[in-house]
Amino acid sequence: MLKQNLSQKMLQKLSPQQIQLMKLLQIPTATLEQRIKEELEANPALEEGQEVGEEFEQEEVEKEQEDFELEEYLEEYIEDDPSSYRVKSERHQAEEEKTIPIAVEDTFHDHLETQLGMLVQDDEEDFQIALQIIGSIDEDGYLRRDTAAILDDLMFAQNIITTEEKVLSLLAKIQQFDPPGVGARDLQECLQIQLRHKFRFANGNRKLLDCAYKLVSEYFAEFTKKHYSKLKKQLALSDEELKDVIDEILKLNPKPASGYSTQRQKTNNYVIPDFIIVNRDGELELTLNSRNAPELRVNDQYRDMLLNYRYNKERRKTTREDKQAIIFIKQKIDSAKWFIDAIRKRQHTMYKTMYAILQFQYDFFLTGDQRRLKPMILKDIADLTGLDISTVSRVANSKFVQTEFGTKRLKEFFSESLQTQDGEEVSTLEVKNILTDIIEEENKRKPYSDEKLKDMLRKRGYNIARRTVAKYREQLNIPVARLRKEL
Repeated sequence: MLKQNLSQKMLQKLSPQQIQLMKLLQIPTATLEQRIKEELEANPALEEGQEVGEEFEQEEVEKEQEDFELEEYLEEYIEDDPSSYRVKSERHQAEEEKTIPIAVEDTFHDHLETQLGMLVQDDEEDFQIALQIIGSIDEDGYLRRDTAAILDDLMFAQNIITTEEKVLSLLAKIQQFDPPGVGARDLQECLQIQLRHKFRFANGNRKLLDCAYKLVSEYFAEFTKKHYSKLKKQLALSDEELKDVIDEILKLNPKPASGYSTQRQKTNNYVIPDFIIVNRDGELELTLNSRNAPELRVNDQYRDMLLNYRYNKERRKTTREDKQAIIFIKQKIDSAKWFIDAIRKRQHTMYKTMYAILQFQYDFFLTGDQRRLKPMILKDIADLTGLDISTVSRVANSKFVQTEFGTKRLKEFFSESLQTQDGEEVSTLEVKNILTDIIEEENKRKPYSDEKLKDMLRKRGYNIARRTVAKYREQLNIPVARLRKEL
């Protein structure tokens, strides 16, 4: 039986403009240019540039209208000159774009395929199988795909039905290619391949290489866990001899393809700061990187199309096709205005957030002293700015600030508080820095346990538990004492 009833729900819905702003907020400056380029290509109503002498004007809040009146839109749009919609950097002129020439060079896989041409010449099927194996080798130089998966790829993509033995046979030949270690399926095999390569070309005494190969082949688990006492016993070596063997292994390359990264990949590793803080005679000045303030506006041709449409409409010279075209133009103009407004709001939100962080951590930015960092969480900045915590998080997680003490990631300034024995609240970052210093200065033959580290921190006035020391050590990517031990 059907029944009618009333129910009340609370739902939070984001408009397309808000979603666009959130997406723009979370991307760093390094990828903002690419995002703007994509929008310029997708929307012909949007273009780069500015009108000289014009000021950017945009209402803070736009009213959404479900029913659109074309004539009303034309009046409003033409009165509100679209060419004035742009974003202007207040402090910086747009930086001159510099194109970095990229040298044409062979990739890692090109290098392997060149060697393949010298190895397999007559048998076309073997060549295709070997080519499939090379294509499955990752950017580190490892073959991490199963043999069964390679067989499936050959059958479905190349229509080649072969055996596992054939694949493994060709893989063994590829593992003899340069660089040594290529085609290994794990780290242990990678080291074994490199040691065999060194053994073939070694001159004189090969005892050290023999011992290193035996260690990697038979006692790899003990080696990775640094069970040195077991290794000395099993290999009948003294401390000095074991140290020489391990040093020989440490000379090997755990990522054989690391030397073949292209210039383009290397260029992408540079960090582009989103903010710049300059100390001017004791006063800190915050600016946005000028790349965050691109000059954008609505295309003048689209404005002219609207003017022509209104002119023809007044003279009753418009057609159905003209109206459809003008609706399309309206959609593109709206999209351009929304994007420009989102860029402007992105600038405002980023500056507002970073300015609050600057004020909160003023002593640090003035001195560069890590001990001056105050405990600060996302809620502190949200309360100062009036922004939502999720918005602050989007800004903090992917942005960098350039200071005279180096370029820092914003999220590095956020930390919980820890109370000292004197009742003073300090940042956990301060404790982590002291913990790092203690571990760096320890005797690596007898590294400190977490319990010992706890006692040393307590002597310095930091009331901290052993499990907290372990947590901070893990966050700093510092291994346990046993794995820090050296001979």
